[in-house]
Amino acid sequence: MRVGSPSGKAPWGRKENQMHDWQSLSHVRWECKYHVVVIPKYRQKVFYGKMRRRIGAILRDLCRQRGVELLEGQCMPDHVHMCLSIPPKFSVSHTIGFLKGKSAVRVHRELMGHRRMTGLHFWATGYWVSTVGLDEKKVRQYIRDQEQLESSQGDLDLK
Repeated sequence: MRVGSPSGKAPWGRKENQMHDWQSLSHVRWECKYHVVVIPKYRQKVFYGKMRRRIGAILRDLCRQRGVELLEGQCMPDHVHMCLSIPPKFSVSHTIGFLKGKSAVRVHRELMGHRRMTGLHFWATGYWVSTVGLDEKKVRQYIRDQEQLESSQGDLDLK
């Protein structure tokens, strides 16, 4: 049903656009989705085995704590792709800072066995982000296909 229209029809003869399922907070209807890529310090290839399985669970848990929806994610040996739905009450930079900071502490504590909480570095400075917009399906498919894309980069077709 259209907001502000008791009949559910678009006013003044305009066609109803049923393209989006908007989310809402108390005073806003929104759809803010971002494609984010983060890399470990020195772009080391650290995401194998136990680390690769646990980093996804850690990031999902931190997103849930923050009220961010992790729509899609793929962990490559040297970087992590995520499609995040971030409410407009949070800035993208503070959300990514929260995810990187808290996940670094949890990785060191849970996977590397360090007890101290300060001076622990896991992620490189910065991140890559792009708004998703109307091509969400393409972005999510791109994230899913990361392993195939990366493995085929070395193949040369010289025919």
